[in-house]
Amino acid sequence: MAKLDPERQKKAKTYARKKRRIWLVDQAFSLLYALLWLVTGWSTSLRAWLDGTMNSEWLIIGVFAVIFGGGYFLINLPINYFAGFILPHRFELSTQSLKDWLIDQAKGLAIGAVLGLFLIEMVYFALRMTGESWWLWVTGGMLIFSVLLGNLAPILIMPLFNKFTPLSEEHADLAERLIALAEKANTKVKGVFKMDMSRRTREANAALMGIGNTRRIVLGDTVIENFSADEIETVLAHELGHHVHHDIPWLIGFGTLITAVGLYLVSLAMNWAIGTFDLMGVADPAGLPALIILLTLYQLVTMPIENAFSRWREELADDYALEATDKPQAYVSAFTRLANQNLGEVDPEPWVVWLFYSHPPLNARIAKAESWE
Repeated sequence: MAKLDPERQKKAKTYARKKRRIWLVDQAFSLLYALLWLVTGWSTSLRAWLDGTMNSEWLIIGVFAVIFGGGYFLINLPINYFAGFILPHRFELSTQSLKDWLIDQAKGLAIGAVLGLFLIEMVYFALRMTGESWWLWVTGGMLIFSVLLGNLAPILIMPLFNKFTPLSEEHADLAERLIALAEKANTKVKGVFKMDMSRRTREANAALMGIGNTRRIVLGDTVIENFSADEIETVLAHELGHHVHHDIPWLIGFGTLITAVGLYLVSLAMNWAIGTFDLMGVADPAGLPALIILLTLYQLVTMPIENAFSRWREELADDYALEATDKPQAYVSAFTRLANQNLGEVDPEPWVVWLFYSHPPLNARIAKAESWE
């Protein structure tokens, strides 16, 4: 059975602390960037110039979003480079070359730009057409979008970054074992696939991806190479526990409620922003930075609530995994191995868990399995 590596835990604490600091810097920088556009008048000046050169509301908001978002991407690139490339290499987690990292960034930018532009256009269409009830229409649109993305991402987006192949004959027994586990949980899956995680990282992961007819079991090659069959079974049992407890609709429903409340509060706060920054109305493209600031602040305030809700559902999934497999020692070993391999901090401070953790801390999950009867 795997044992915690004290030296790896020292590194894990340092790594986690650095990532939190980068996150705080990134959040502060994004807020300051958006605020600068408002207080300097860049936002209204750009909108006025676009009004004078274009006669399509769709085109005006699209070009405005590209200029505003593109500027942020370029200025924020050094932070992304340090957080996504330098830091993981410094802690010997990344196996990716700079060329491959840049290619991934280009792919992510292209996909993010398309999806982001679509969402912004839909939001501003609702702002123009539905008056004060825009927040309700946007909530409904976001719900539909999240369901569609969850269904299509495993077959349209994720293969752009990783190669997914059915498990080979060498691992046929493992595939049959996981399929049987899925059947026990009344979960239909399209098969068991290997993902080439080692092209980018030494970290390990396994997941149940997709919704409905795109649901599949995915194992990172870093898991297959380093974990025993019993350990993999317990990790997948946890993922199947989310299906058994209907966590996808639970999380979508809770997320929709949080979104609706947030957008309603933002709709009220935008009345203040309109007067303060000389906007022409809530549908003014120049108000995009204000929308982003208000939504970011709301997300920061509600983040501990959403994380607490997620931790509750994760605890239920842990319970299911232990019940379904009856292999608590394998569960302990699996999460101990994950802590060592992924530089997962086993015993974070309570305030860190409260603010940042969507899963119970590893020490709590390991202790639960050790005391399981």
